[in-house]
Amino acid sequence: MTRIGITGHRSIPRAARPEILHRLVSELKAPADEALSCLADGADQLFAAVAVEARVPLTAVIPADDYEEHLGSAAAVARYRRLLASCTRTVRMPYRVSGPPAYAAAGHWIVDHVDHLIAVWDGLPARGLGGTAQIAAYAREVHVPVTVVWPQGVVRA
Repeated sequence: MTRIGITGHRSIPRAARPEILHRLVSELKAPADEALSCLADGADQLFAAVAVEARVPLTAVIPADDYEEHLGSAAAVARYRRLLASCTRTVRMPYRVSGPPAYAAAGHWIVDHVDHLIAVWDGLPARGLGGTAQIAAYAREVHVPVTVVWPQGVVRA
């Protein structure tokens, strides 16, 4: 069984989206038996949508009870709900309130349950606990292969 997880930025510049989407499709074309995502706006939702389209069973890892309230825009919430309804499994972290500790726990849970992690990451340091760089570093510490996906020359705001 091959399980692939995602960590990545919520904010993806428009110029980066086509290449990131292409790379995610390529990564999920390889035999994948399960895709794991927190379904956050940005990289997580792109990855989850690609997994659903490729008919790879999707597992949602929900950081906290109030997570949906922290997703941002109405469009992000609508995509979250649609993707969540497509999941074959849902794992809920034991946090009532969203925030860095819950995000870090969810990211670590994904790493601990995958064979490969995709990081949609500009290579810069994490902006906080549970950020993309921190989760990618944790994966490397525990010897989970990480594939970084980010177009050269694109800067995130």
